[in-house]
Amino acid sequence: MAKDDVLIRIWGGRGSVACPGPKTVRYGGNTACVEVRCGPHLVIFDGGTGIRELGKALTAEAPVEADVFLTHFHLDHIVGLPFFATAYDSRNRVHFHAARLDTALTLKTIVTRMMSPPLFPVPVDEYRADVDFVDFAVGDRLEPHPGLVLETRALCHPGGACGYRLTWAGRTVAYVTDTEHPQDGSLDPNVQHLMAGADVAIYDATFTDSEYACYRGWGHSTWREGVRAADAAGVGTLVLFHHDPTHDDDAMDQIAADAEAARPGTLVAQDGMTLHR
Repeated sequence: MAKDDVLIRIWGGRGSVACPGPKTVRYGGNTACVEVRCGPHLVIFDGGTGIRELGKALTAEAPVEADVFLTHFHLDHIVGLPFFATAYDSRNRVHFHAARLDTALTLKTIVTRMMSPPLFPVPVDEYRADVDFVDFAVGDRLEPHPGLVLETRALCHPGGACGYRLTWAGRTVAYVTDTEHPQDGSLDPNVQHLMAGADVAIYDATFTDSEYACYRGWGHSTWREGVRAADAAGVGTLVLFHHDPTHDDDAMDQIAADAEAARPGTLVAQDGMTLHR
């Protein structure tokens, strides 16, 4: 891949809980994890169960340097971290990043607690890569490598969540998941900032409109609201993400067809899906 290219690969597009099985084969059952290659740089969004497969794939590339950016600390977004092979390989460097959100606990403290008895038998100290944990404040502008910029904004989710706008070599990818749209019919200004003119926007589309009425206040959105936000922001390609675990392949096919009719070119995240920009 050329030095200015951007490659996006979905390793997990589900929300809430992993849902493997015969009824989710086409769209996959792993929870949130997205790989973004920006020229020589490897960025990973979220550490759900999908990061286990990503780590296995990265073994053949060692030594690697990876920057992992978490949206928040709910289990479906971090439960794969104890199984992330890249962090156990001494040849590698891994930088974990997360916003403080509504807790005084540091990122390292949170991961350490998760990887401690009685929850997990292998402590975080078993990571053998050169690992560091970087805390930042929502709203910060991050530049982990020269020319690789991430803008951050708060999202509407219980306990808080952080959305990202990644820019590299004139291309922009927005990662906007675990957010609930406004109830008054307006557009969330933080979401609009993150998605403005993005080549690709990955958006929380957990519910259909009819389902959303039962889950108001849970911190998730719908594919129709994703289309509305993408249209208003001038997004190139919208990718629907964070699928409800009760949505089997047939349900996802219907969502894909409806979204395509509403906004041609809209994609529905599938484990293994790859986009080049």
